[in-house]
Amino acid sequence: MANPPYLLKKLIDPQQLEQKCADLRARHLTIATLNGSFDLLHAGHLYIIHQASLQADRLIVALNTDSSIQRYKSSERPIVSLQYRLEMISALEFVDYVTWFDETDPCAIIEKMKPDVHVNGNEYGENCIEVSVVKACGARLHLVDRIPSLATSSIIEKIKQCG
Repeated sequence: MANPPYLLKKLIDPQQLEQKCADLRARHLTIATLNGSFDLLHAGHLYIIHQASLQADRLIVALNTDSSIQRYKSSERPIVSLQYRLEMISALEFVDYVTWFDETDPCAIIEKMKPDVHVNGNEYGENCIEVSVVKACGARLHLVDRIPSLATSSIIEKIKQCG
């Protein structure tokens, strides 16, 4: 199946990220970044993504590849493959661009994007894995509170109990 037009407008190949970010900066636009697997997209994800979009002129969401998720979460994940997760995230009107990364942590891709602000869930705290690269880029870290009971792992557990 061909990529839908809404994805094609927002998709940035990781090899093109530095140039795209430079183009945005040349237009005097600020950049917010957010990363994650966003497997089984739910209202908690929508909340953090929307909060991230409020932090700068443009929001770039970077998704872990399937193999990346398998290495850091479980061989049984993701439930939804990268292609469809890219499609879902790009369909959100408050997401400007979407990309992907194969590492288990997002530091290298954040360094490529050099955001003005990087957004993360408050559960990871001020000392999250990204903090050193965020500071090195001269960016600020913006933490967003998690909505109680809206975590993919708790949703999966709930589904298992229903079965």
